[in-house]
Amino acid sequence: MDYPCGQRLAPQLSEWVDILRAHNELLIPDEQAALLKQMCSATIDRRLRHEKQVQRRRHFSTTKPGGFLKDRIPVRLNDWNTQEVGNISLDLVAHCGGNVSGDYANTISGTDIATGWWEGGAILGKGQERTRAGIDRMRKRTPFGWRGIHPDNGSEFLNAHLLRYTQNEQLDFTRSRPNKKNDNCYVEQKNWTHVRKMFGYLRYDTEAELRILNDLYRGDLRLYKNFFQPVMKLKEKARDEGRLHRRYEEAKTPYQRVLELADLSEKERGELTRIYRSLNPAELKRSIDGRVRELEKTYEARMRKRMKETAKAKKFSLEPASSTVTF
Repeated sequence: MDYPCGQRLAPQLSEWVDILRAHNELLIPDEQAALLKQMCSATIDRRLRHEKQVQRRRHFSTTKPGGFLKDRIPVRLNDWNTQEVGNISLDLVAHCGGNVSGDYANTISGTDIATGWWEGGAILGKGQERTRAGIDRMRKRTPFGWRGIHPDNGSEFLNAHLLRYTQNEQLDFTRSRPNKKNDNCYVEQKNWTHVRKMFGYLRYDTEAELRILNDLYRGDLRLYKNFFQPVMKLKEKARDEGRLHRRYEEAKTPYQRVLELADLSEKERGELTRIYRSLNPAELKRSIDGRVRELEKTYEARMRKRMKETAKAKKFSLEPASSTVTF
């Protein structure tokens, strides 16, 4: 289940044990199943401590500030109503491999602030119209209506195309402050857990790689993350003798929060429930891992081909030119 902490895993473990046993993914007797369901978060963390790994990566930004229309798009800080569904925090994640020349894949990452529901889409380059079209596709896949969008200050977002789109669709359009990532903290968290941990920091710049990314974003990855990855929400912060204590609500999946908070019809609720009951999380995870390996193999094959072409061109340039001597 992608190594959730004990506080995220404990509330879901009882239900997941039943689901995995029903799909013959977890072959244990009833006694062990009962013991698993009774485990508290502290016991889970203690028993799984040796399995966890911490990965630290270097971060860099490819965002180009968008100066046009800044005055027409208001700044909004973290004063969100976390019970109001439909406010989507947006960001762009670059798959450039540290080389920003030419076109490369970018992931449009969007999460609902109230429920944690996440959608993604990959585009080639950072064109304004491509970004707008990618956001529209994400919106159509979301099981609830959007109230507004809240991106950073990149020019791929702050432009006339997206402003006109939000006006036509009657969506609020706000932005974060420049160089203040905490204004967009909801989607920044998802950029790591849903994109970087999955695909790393390699450069993807071909149609084949783009197709694999979008197959995952539109299929198994979105199902796995939204239906089976719990989200913890901050309940309150209290300062006691100079120390700040944070208290969190019980961890729930975005699917569970959507059913609780979103204004859905009975038909829409029934469809979501039907999808959830039809899913096997272990099979979804195997499928995701297989597609990620396919993406890595596609990348490696492309790099081998380019290395051979470079070596061939270098060899040709070093060969002496033939000369003819006439007496």
